[in-house]
Amino acid sequence: MSTLISFVQSVVSQISAMRFADVVDILIVAFLIYQVIGFISRANLSRVAVGIGILLLAMWVSGLLGLSVISFLLRNTVGLGLLALVVLFQPELRRALEKVGSGRFGGFFARSDRDYGMDSAITQVVIACVEFSRARTGALIIFERDNRLTDQINTGTRLDANVTAELLKNIFFPNAPLHDGAAVIREGRVAAAGCVLPLSSNQNLSQELGMRHRAGIGMSEQSDAVVAIVSEEKGSLSVAVDGMLKRHLSAETFEKLLRSELIPENVTTKKKSPRDDRRRGKNNGQENAE
Repeated sequence: MSTLISFVQSVVSQISAMRFADVVDILIVAFLIYQVIGFISRANLSRVAVGIGILLLAMWVSGLLGLSVISFLLRNTVGLGLLALVVLFQPELRRALEKVGSGRFGGFFARSDRDYGMDSAITQVVIACVEFSRARTGALIIFERDNRLTDQINTGTRLDANVTAELLKNIFFPNAPLHDGAAVIREGRVAAAGCVLPLSSNQNLSQELGMRHRAGIGMSEQSDAVVAIVSEEKGSLSVAVDGMLKRHLSAETFEKLLRSELIPENVTTKKKSPRDDRRRGKNNGQENAE
């Protein structure tokens, strides 16, 4: 009991002796650890992280037991392994640095009015994509976030138009001039269409995925954009975020995922769905008939 009391007193004394700078230091380190864990998860490096952890544990145990030869070999292995990791995962590290360099840090503290206009844009995109899914029409729609997609926009035809389901249907109409490219939505408006996107460099993607899906994944790998994809062969709805592709989504899940990624929780907007719009149209028709 006395040991527990002394331990509690020691913890309390250490906490009371902490300065404001110490608290900031701890928060920054915690944030960096969180970002590293997120990077490992998004880049599918969990097995690599486990292997590194085992090597570090073995190095610590060998030093504890006085196994000098094994400890020496493990220390040199870890040193060379870190260099090998930098070379092996150079594309992932490059993309992470590009995101840091092109990100607008003001977005961490405040959101502009674009979030309120994004609600209507998402509703119109979902309506169009549901129609695309039924008609087996391929579509690739990019929602720009903090990372600017000016280079991709410059490869297409600039529009700067309101996001409507009718406009998207005309853009992705089969054999239309802009059908094979991507439409980029910036701040709730269609900035451009027919844009060319970089293909994913991930060699582990399924062979079932075509060029449209690979381009969508590649765009999400190199930026923080949210990519909506409609398969031309199967009509399935998919969303790519941070290099991860979520496939075969229902219309409700598709819309819910877009809203959760694009609209902050503190923005209290009424979430509408294609069903709500159709139901509202029917009610208006009944009222007019009466």
